[in-house]
Amino acid sequence: MLGRRDLLLVASGSAVSMFGTAITLIVLLLHVKDSGPYAVVAILIAEFVPVTLGAPLAGLLVDRLPNRRLMIVGQLVQAGAVFGVVSVLDRLPLVLVMLVLLGCGTAVVNPAAAALVPVICGERDSTRGYAVVATGRTLGMLGGSAAGGLLVAALGTRDALYLDAATYLLQACLLGFVRAERDPRGTRARRRRGEAMAGARHVAADPVLRVAQVSLALAMAGVMIADVANVFYVVDVLHGGAATLGILHAAWMIGVFVGVRLAGRARTERVLLTGLGLSCCTMGAAMLVPALLPFAAPVAAGYLLGGAANGVQNVCNQGLVRSRTPQELRGRVFAAAGAILIGSNVLGTVLGGAVVALVGPRLSFAIAGAASLLAGLAALRALRAVGMTKPASVT
Repeated sequence: MLGRRDLLLVASGSAVSMFGTAITLIVLLLHVKDSGPYAVVAILIAEFVPVTLGAPLAGLLVDRLPNRRLMIVGQLVQAGAVFGVVSVLDRLPLVLVMLVLLGCGTAVVNPAAAALVPVICGERDSTRGYAVVATGRTLGMLGGSAAGGLLVAALGTRDALYLDAATYLLQACLLGFVRAERDPRGTRARRRRGEAMAGARHVAADPVLRVAQVSLALAMAGVMIADVANVFYVVDVLHGGAATLGILHAAWMIGVFVGVRLAGRARTERVLLTGLGLSCCTMGAAMLVPALLPFAAPVAAGYLLGGAANGVQNVCNQGLVRSRTPQELRGRVFAAAGAILIGSNVLGTVLGGAVVALVGPRLSFAIAGAASLLAGLAALRALRAVGMTKPASVT
């Protein structure tokens, strides 16, 4: 694979950053838990607001400025935002403002990284590159989730947040050693009014991307409904506690690690879309396991299978977006696809609370599994379009 050194630097930086992000989430949730459920929900979604609403502008920046340098600036903004959280830790409204600023960095860094990977690896090996970066993110999140509580206990809230800020600074330093660069300033792309929305228009116009994004959004909404139901299911159905929650989370993350490695082998659009559709169906089946077999062992197996499906989904989706998008539009299309995914996560979280309250945790898993199965079948139906239609062009 071309650019192995650069790819490992990007993947290592992602791992370090996700490690710190997981710690910060744990720190803030523990810090605001006594303020009530609305405070917890606000903490969970504050960072997602700019990623969703700011996607057109973020994507335009990625398609107009050097991506590696833009990522470094984004990491510095994120580090500054976390330092800001420390300084206003006891004032929730200001903490939320800092988290929105953190999300502004995320809104730029994620599509820039996705657009940079094909430059590092070459177009042919880009899916494997996405798998390597996703592996780094998964390991970082798994390590941060596992160590978060211990680090909070050992270091305290403020020092744990300082550690997260340091991870963003470290990732910025690692990116400074990356040699590859995607610099759109040399292109002769025609400037148009409304060009910030070109990514969303491209997704809507391309039949493959349209079905893929809608299918994945439905599946992710189902996952978030199950995620809301998870703690109630463990306590009320499995009669477990923190240890059971930890085991299930670990099973999911191990599955993600396996899934991204498997998906890295995909090359063609047909294989990528097949992988996306089958993984949605697999995830649906995995979420039906807790509804049908309320016992710890099969539920853990279901989580392992669901995590693997989630890993395949992430890599196949990025591979499809890359394959179906011209070079000059990739920043905006990756940003639009990310906004759809994040929006579905937020919607699924909101719906999850209502669904769990109405039908209970066990039936909530059944509803989530059915949604993902339907999403997978819709994606598989789009197979006929692959190879018979060219990627849509936005005019």
